[in-house]
Amino acid sequence: MVRTLALDCNKKIGQEVKLCGWVNTRRDHGKLIFIDLRDRSGIIQTVADQGTKEVRPEFVIEIEGQVARRPKELVNQKLETGEVEVKAKTIKILNQAQTLPFPIDTPGLDIEEELRLKYRYLDLRRPRLTANLKLRHKVVNFARNWLDKEGFTEIETPILTKATPEGARDFLVPSRLQPGKFYALPQSPQQYKQLLMVAGFEKYYQIARCLRDEELRSDRQLEFTQFDLEMSFVTQDEILDVVERMFCAIVENFSQKKIFKKPFPKLTYNEVIKKYNSDKPDLRADKNDKKTLAFLWVCDFPMYEWDKTEKRWNSMHHPFTMPKLEHLKYLETEDLGRIKAQAYDLVCNGYELASGSIRIVDPAIQEKIFTAMGYKKEEVQAKFGHLLTAFKYGAPPMGGMAPSVDRFVMLLADEENIREVIAFPVSSSGQTAVMDAPSKVDEKTLKELKIKIK
Repeated sequence: MVRTLALDCNKKIGQEVKLCGWVNTRRDHGKLIFIDLRDRSGIIQTVADQGTKEVRPEFVIEIEGQVARRPKELVNQKLETGEVEVKAKTIKILNQAQTLPFPIDTPGLDIEEELRLKYRYLDLRRPRLTANLKLRHKVVNFARNWLDKEGFTEIETPILTKATPEGARDFLVPSRLQPGKFYALPQSPQQYKQLLMVAGFEKYYQIARCLRDEELRSDRQLEFTQFDLEMSFVTQDEILDVVERMFCAIVENFSQKKIFKKPFPKLTYNEVIKKYNSDKPDLRADKNDKKTLAFLWVCDFPMYEWDKTEKRWNSMHHPFTMPKLEHLKYLETEDLGRIKAQAYDLVCNGYELASGSIRIVDPAIQEKIFTAMGYKKEEVQAKFGHLLTAFKYGAPPMGGMAPSVDRFVMLLADEENIREVIAFPVSSSGQTAVMDAPSKVDEKTLKELKIKIK
C-alpha cells in the first residue's frame, strides 16, 4: 500500500490508508488508545486497541487502517484533520525514541539556547519552528518566481573567492595546492554581480549565502541569506520600485500584516538622523504593534565615515558605491565627509532589511575612491585590478540591492531573533548548531595545508 499523508485523509473517508510518521501524543482511554500521528502535512488522530502498549511519544511508526468520519460532538476544530480519524488495524514500530531533552509542544523560548542548538533537529520538530521554515521556503520560492517574471536571470557566483575589504572581516580558507595563499568566503557577491552586468546579463538575482566574521546579535549571524539583485541601465528610483513591489507582493501573499504606508516613505540620511537620531528608525506609533510593517527608504548616505582608531576614511556602504555627481569634486579635497553617495537602505520596524547603491563603472572614479581611502596604486591593482580592467570593456550603468531573507522572514513570523527562522544557526558565542564548530583539526591536515598553530 502506498503511503498517505495525514492531511490527505480528509479526502479518503471509508478508504484503507497507510500512515507513516511520529507519535505526537498518546492517550489511553479504557480499552482504546488514541495516538496523534504527526507527519510533514500535519497531525491526525488514530484509534487503536491495547495491543500497542510499547508505543511512546516520538516513536516513528507505520499505521494501516480505515479513515472514518468523527462524530460531530468529537470534531476537533483545532486540527485540519479534525473531522476524521483512522481506525488502526496494524501498527508497526519503525524506530524508537529516547525521552527528549526538552518538551517540543511549547514555544521553547524559555529553554537554554545551548541546549536547543545542541539538539536542533529535535527543536525543529516544534510547531513554531516548523511553521517558520515553511514560511521561509514559501517566501523564497515566491520571490524566485516573481523575479523570473520580471526578467531576472538567477546565476550562482563562487563561494571560494578573493579577500577584499567590504566592511567586515573575511572568513579565510587555506589553499592546499598553493601553500601560503588563502581563499575568502564571500561577504557578498558584490564584485561578481557587477562583472555579470559587464557580461551583458542586465538583470541578475541570486538567493545568495554570505559570510562575515563580525559580532553576533539578535538580527545578525555569521552566515546569512539575501535576495541579491543587480540591474543595468537603471536609475535609483527604478531599483527601489522593483524591491518595493516585490516586498508588497510577499506581504500580501504570506502575511495578515498591514503596510504602514504605500508607496514607502523616503527620507534622506540627514533627515532621519535629525528627526529620529537613527538611520533605521521605527515609524510605528506603537513600537509593540506586530500587525504593522512600517517600511522606509533611507537615501543619500555619506560616502565615507571616519575611523577614529585607524585614523582613516572608510566607505560607509562599500567602495563600489557611486558618489552623487555634484559631490565628485570633493574627492580632490580633504573634505571627504561632505560627499554623499547614491546609496540607499530599506528599513522596517527599526531593522535594516536591505542595502544598495548605484555602482561606479568609471575606472578613473573608482581609483580616486580607493586613493581617498588610503590605498596605494599597487594595493589597488592587487586587490581590485580585475574589476578595473573589466570596466574598460564597455561597462553599462548599473545598480542593485540585497534584501535580507532572514530579517524579512523574522518580521513576517513575529520573531525577535533571526535564529528562529534559520534551520541551523550559530549560537551567540559563534558555535554552530549540533556539529559544534569551530573545532580543532588534526596535525596531518594542518601539515598538508602548511599551517602551524602557535
